[in-house]
Amino acid sequence: MPASLQNDAIDVVRTGSEFQRAWCWIMLERPRTGDGNTVFALNHKEPNKFKRATVSSSATTRERPRAPTYADSVIFREAVHSDLPAIVALLADDVLGASRDRPTVDEAYERAFADIDADPRNVLVVAEDNGEVVACMQITYIPGLGRHGTERCQIEAVRVRSDRRGQGLGRQFMTWAIEQARKRGCGLVQLTSDKSRVDAHRFYARLGFVASHEGMKLAL
Repeated sequence: MPASLQNDAIDVVRTGSEFQRAWCWIMLERPRTGDGNTVFALNHKEPNKFKRATVSSSATTRERPRAPTYADSVIFREAVHSDLPAIVALLADDVLGASRDRPTVDEAYERAFADIDADPRNVLVVAEDNGEVVACMQITYIPGLGRHGTERCQIEAVRVRSDRRGQGLGRQFMTWAIEQARKRGCGLVQLTSDKSRVDAHRFYARLGFVASHEGMKLAL
């Protein structure tokens, strides 16, 4: 694989009645002025072969290139500004989110998205299925002196669209996020979950998370 490719990756999960489920890794080059972005897709059945594609980019926008579209697929990728309405709707489509979030984009959401987008240690990720955003999460990479300078991966705001819950998408999404942290060199993945989310606690436990700490928050 070309050395110029960055380490951040996007998983492609290919499903459908005609296909056996397959995992592919997509490695993306950063945008270059006046040039496209070469995408190499590695299929697990042919580990030594790469499929080359080109994704156009623009020097006047900071929106990142999208991965190629595959039929009957779910793509995990970094969110772009046009995804914001769908992400906000996912946050509000939740038992707790209904009381603390709003279903439409306003200035506060715009400002928060811009701040996250400008921070290299923060990333909003979406799961896209046939052009529709069906899940989201926010990942933050936290440097620290503790644990001998270990960098931590914090995962928050995990949401799966109501009609896609219970189908394994959440597990695939979280597994992908954990793998990104491992590839980056993080020594720990952590998250918080409201005490009322009993089902979510069981879900995270099945992924290997341990309720080792008591989380505390102070509303300001």
